[in-house]
Amino acid sequence: MATRKKPLTYARSGVRVDMADALVEYIKKRAPGIGGFSGLFPVKVGGERVHLVASTDGVGTKLKLAFILGKHDTVGIDLVAMCVNDLVTCGATPLFFLDYYATGKLELAVSKKIVDGILEGCRQGRMALLGGETAEMPGFYTAGEYDLAGFAVGLVREEDIIDGSTARAGDVICALPSSGVHSNGFSLVRKALGPAELRKRGRELLTPTRIYVDDVEKLRHAVGDGVKALAHITGEGLEGNVPRVLPKGLRAVFETRRWEVPAIFRHIQARGRVPDADMWKTFNMGLGLVAVLDSGTVSRARSACRDLVVVGHIEKGRTPFALREG
Repeated sequence: MATRKKPLTYARSGVRVDMADALVEYIKKRAPGIGGFSGLFPVKVGGERVHLVASTDGVGTKLKLAFILGKHDTVGIDLVAMCVNDLVTCGATPLFFLDYYATGKLELAVSKKIVDGILEGCRQGRMALLGGETAEMPGFYTAGEYDLAGFAVGLVREEDIIDGSTARAGDVICALPSSGVHSNGFSLVRKALGPAELRKRGRELLTPTRIYVDDVEKLRHAVGDGVKALAHITGEGLEGNVPRVLPKGLRAVFETRRWEVPAIFRHIQARGRVPDADMWKTFNMGLGLVAVLDSGTVSRARSACRDLVVVGHIEKGRTPFALREG
């Protein structure tokens, strides 16, 4: 087997995260309300102030694996998961979901599997599939390929919003495990593994993104305001997502010996000679949802969510993120 000569990075796989960050900063300047995992819109219902919450996402190039394997029954779950996991980070209750499905030529058998996956995702996420759009666009997509986008809407009372503002030094960082790679970083995965190994490991890699709606509800019920912040670990990994929910002047410290990074990530790293920094900035590394909790509530939180793991702590610091072995 040939050895890769140069280490593979996310940028070398074709994804410019720095450019995406620059675009987000531009959008935030033009629309200052944007920037969280989901968007909140205040309304009054019967005199009570509540917020409609909305999020949108897609499945990304994980779809390429579905095309290679001819397996289309799980990507709909990924689609819902990527949206609803963002939605619940502010404490919202999911209400409904809409999808956009575009392809060059509609194949009914494939389409039914995709929709069945979306419906299963909505069941797990406790949402109604309210509607969507199917677009047949001849000549626009390669034969046998399609794209998916989704939109989740929820509701949260103003006093129940989780926004990270109450996080303090001394709080504990806990996390719920991921079900695998989830739906980020697949441009790097595909470059690192190559066609033959993608076929060999494709079903493992197609494991759908875990949906955390029930877990968040259990946490809120168990510890209430003890949940200071929630972060869905997607693109840019722990470093790019956890600091987003913390006040300035605080640092999220992850103690890497507290959890075992799943073997699939180490395999991707070895096959692509991917630098540690790129792994941590690209993948969830085994942690799908991070919760910042008041230290006095951790025992109750772990009783409510049996697979919740303590992975670090919050401290004061100029830099917002750190990895430590201790």
